[in-house]
Amino acid sequence: MKKTKGHPKGLYLLFVTEMWERFSYYGMRALFMLYMVQALLFDKGTASSIYGSYTGLVYLTPLIGGYIADRYWGNRRSIIIGSLTMAMGQFLLFLSACYFREVTIAEYLMFCGLGLLILGNGFFKPNISTMVGRLYADDDPRKDSAFTIFYMGVNVGSTFAPLICGLIGNTGRPEDFKWGFLAACIGMLLGAAIFKIFKNKYICDPEGHAVGVAPTPIRKTEDTDTGKENSINHRRTIQMITGVVLLTLLFSFNKTGECGNWFSDADWIGSIIYATTIIIPLFIITDKSLTHVEKLRIGVIYIIAFFVIFFWAAYEQAGASLTFFADEQTDRHIGNWEMPAAYFQSFNPIMLVTLAPLFAAFWSFLGKKGIEPSSPRKQAIGLFLLSMGYLLIAFGVKGIMPGVKVSMLWLTGLYLIHTMGELCLAPIGLSLVYKLSPLRFSSLLMGVWYLSTSAANKFAGMLSSFYPENGISKTFMGYRIENLYDFFMLFVIMSGTAAVILFLLSGKLQKMMKGVE
Repeated sequence: MKKTKGHPKGLYLLFVTEMWERFSYYGMRALFMLYMVQALLFDKGTASSIYGSYTGLVYLTPLIGGYIADRYWGNRRSIIIGSLTMAMGQFLLFLSACYFREVTIAEYLMFCGLGLLILGNGFFKPNISTMVGRLYADDDPRKDSAFTIFYMGVNVGSTFAPLICGLIGNTGRPEDFKWGFLAACIGMLLGAAIFKIFKNKYICDPEGHAVGVAPTPIRKTEDTDTGKENSINHRRTIQMITGVVLLTLLFSFNKTGECGNWFSDADWIGSIIYATTIIIPLFIITDKSLTHVEKLRIGVIYIIAFFVIFFWAAYEQAGASLTFFADEQTDRHIGNWEMPAAYFQSFNPIMLVTLAPLFAAFWSFLGKKGIEPSSPRKQAIGLFLLSMGYLLIAFGVKGIMPGVKVSMLWLTGLYLIHTMGELCLAPIGLSLVYKLSPLRFSSLLMGVWYLSTSAANKFAGMLSSFYPENGISKTFMGYRIENLYDFFMLFVIMSGTAAVILFLLSGKLQKMMKGVE
């Protein structure tokens, strides 16, 4: 097969499609918390719970969307349906913001919009990245750089989204939030239209065959062994679903024995997320076809995924409590211009694009010297840097009274340190999952990795609800939070403790990996 120097045009089509989807997501996220608090007048605790439930479910539904795409729709149809569903969700948020003074109507439209965003993301997220690899032959050396180019689409979209949506939506006037949501809707429609128009021409494999079409229905067979295997798989699937339902019900009952209301009670949604995060990993590890070595390697994935929950729960405060801090207690004046609080959410992707090549070169340099840290230790370093970011801002606000604004350098420094932590943890984690997963469970185990992110986002919303407001003292697991210093120190303690434990376990994890690295 003849190899070309450049990349197939289909890669750039997927790049643009992903860029607009991320523009839509991060544009909405930059405004969402501020909209609930400033326009709908929710208290911060309620807004944080809704935010955590939304972002948690966003990472849960790809399990369902990936299954439907693999069995019935194919990647192409799933991406288009997901895009249009998310665009409709953003439009309902626009309508919600149009009627923000009619709180009952606005709330109804908002929750319907969030539901469509969650559903649409489930169809979109697991399918578009899958198509990137299928544009190339298995042995094509361009594949690694292709994923790097594709990932840049994520960063381009997440960089410009807060800048544009924040500029027109985060103006300090509640009636302007609608324009930010409308911009996010238009961005999603642009992505869907571009993909729809050009997919047949450019989304194909090296032989010219269409990629991502609906799978061919499997004809029934009378083969006894196949029938028996299908029966076992169906039985285990039913057991898994039953386990999720029962554990969800157990989690959803509070201390008085009363069950929470669906959707309006964030604990009910959290119960679904946490139950799924527990049951599916158990479902995989108990498969009788796994060898002892495979179970050890999967165990490494589970342990790393557990610590990742603490990282993302603290990191994702960017869209929650740190947004409150940027809006209320950060001096955002640059000369006579006051920067919108939403702009801070562009800092991370800008820093990520800038620092990623430097970190790649740094790991390569250490590798040549034979002193590159192991993957678990890199992730422990990532958690430690996260802790240091919060320690920095904790000292920045120590002794500051509510309403007093501090320099934006404190929040900028936090995002810089957190970006460095992300570069130590996020890419390494994905690489570990690919390397350690048995081939027949690779998709499911990648789903487990995203499940940990789902649980982390729900946990992030819960932690954000402890953000101090109105002089009210709050307590989290015996830890008393009376001011911003106490609040930020909570994340210092949480992520710092996780970093130390993971670092101490790194040697054991290396042995469990059996020299895979």
